[in-house]
Amino acid sequence: MALPFLLVLMLKGGAFLFALFISVIGIVALGEYYRIVFTPTPNLIKDPVTAFGFLICPLMIWAAYVTSFESIILLITFNLLVSACYSLRQFRSDVRAVERLFKQVFGILYIPLFLSFLVLIRNSSQGLVWIFFLLVMVFACDTGAFYIGTWLGRNKLCPSVSPNKTIEGSIGGLAAALIAGGIYRLYVIPDLALGKVMLLSIIIGIVGQIGDLFESECKRYGHIKDSGSILPGHGGLLDRIDALLFAAPVVYCFKQYLL
Repeated sequence: MALPFLLVLMLKGGAFLFALFISVIGIVALGEYYRIVFTPTPNLIKDPVTAFGFLICPLMIWAAYVTSFESIILLITFNLLVSACYSLRQFRSDVRAVERLFKQVFGILYIPLFLSFLVLIRNSSQGLVWIFFLLVMVFACDTGAFYIGTWLGRNKLCPSVSPNKTIEGSIGGLAAALIAGGIYRLYVIPDLALGKVMLLSIIIGIVGQIGDLFESECKRYGHIKDSGSILPGHGGLLDRIDALLFAAPVVYCFKQYLL
């Protein structure tokens, strides 16, 4: 149900609506992250630490919309300074204030910062072409890993974090990303050197799987199965974008500095 809406939004909605959509995604995903790492889970709106994160998140994405790297860095710095000051105030009554500070600051780096790269890609030259490339690669790798892992998986990839993922599935995901990258290059970006496309496809496959495992690690830490229930039968939103978060900065850097 969500895929057709996303396609129409990207094709017809323009850069403004895309940034607005990513802002909403960021707020929801950040809320899921907070529920994972904070124990006990605070009232996310009333707790100053998490509430300030919700404020910073869309501001960072809109800074990316106006292509202001300086503003993104300033917002990260401002968040750290304000959160640190608040932790000093709370430390006397709660020695875990420093731990809460680290969790909040990391969440800002993990979710809105990484999502900002999607907006930066969208606003660059041929932005839609590269957004679709990124989505196709992540989807292909995820699908390949699932089916090959289901059929042929025997050796565990990282059992302490995700016992169902296998080395065979991981290799299948990388192979699927390579095939999808070659097809995309053939029909959409034929002017780009095949070697570069293959290199980028394999890197996206690797970092995407790392992103998936990292989110699983966070859930292990929080002793939960899914990041949320916003997508019935599929877990939370963060479960759906974990690979995308890690892959987006890679595509942006490749496009900006290696093309």
